[in-house]
Amino acid sequence: MSIKLDQRHLYLQVIDRIKKDIDNGVFKEKEKLPSEFELAKMLGVSRATLREALRLLEEENVIVRRHGVGTFVNSKPVFTSGIEQLSSVSSMIKKAGMEPGVIYLSSLQSLPTEEDVQRFDCSEEDMIVTIERVRTANGDPVVYCVDKVPAKYLPEDYLSRQEGSLFSALEQSGELRVSHAVTFIDPMGYHDVASPTLNCEPETALLVLKQLHYDEQDRVVLYSKNYFRADKFSFHVIRKRV
Repeated sequence: MSIKLDQRHLYLQVIDRIKKDIDNGVFKEKEKLPSEFELAKMLGVSRATLREALRLLEEENVIVRRHGVGTFVNSKPVFTSGIEQLSSVSSMIKKAGMEPGVIYLSSLQSLPTEEDVQRFDCSEEDMIVTIERVRTANGDPVVYCVDKVPAKYLPEDYLSRQEGSLFSALEQSGELRVSHAVTFIDPMGYHDVASPTLNCEPETALLVLKQLHYDEQDRVVLYSKNYFRADKFSFHVIRKRV
């Protein structure tokens, strides 16, 4: 076995050991890990090996390194869900045994941007409704949501009452049904609006889900951009061999 392969095998063992110690409560959530010197000594490895293991653990969001402060154990996601089926944030929160809530920040109607015209295949005179909300779990903010929808698809009184799900509002007339969505997931660091809204620490990562929702006629009827706290949510997908 070459030195390179032997070295790789060693830092993978370090990763497994640190994960096991976290699972067993040796290192607790949000707790600061020992210094690199102390940790390398405890594990019997070189600092170079330890640093590579810590780098990969940070990529996996298991730990977070704060420059000039130290390395900390990240909180495990409270909410987890597959993304094969369209399910609401509320249902994920309920599944975790918590009470979902919503805080409306703003709602307005405006003429479409160039992107809106292309996205919704609408005219330049069609009004677009933009809604900003915060989804909460037991009162704590966990998701910052920005939704865009052509006003013609919503009930006339929706903006004044601001309650109920957007899906229900869209389908209220019985002439439209959301059938599927195309989702893009991007990791993000600090965001000027979403991070302070969600009470995030500067180093807390976000998962941004951009979703184009289609009806049964294959029209885009809703565009959502949701910012999830990465320390609270995780998503997975089932992939089948073809």
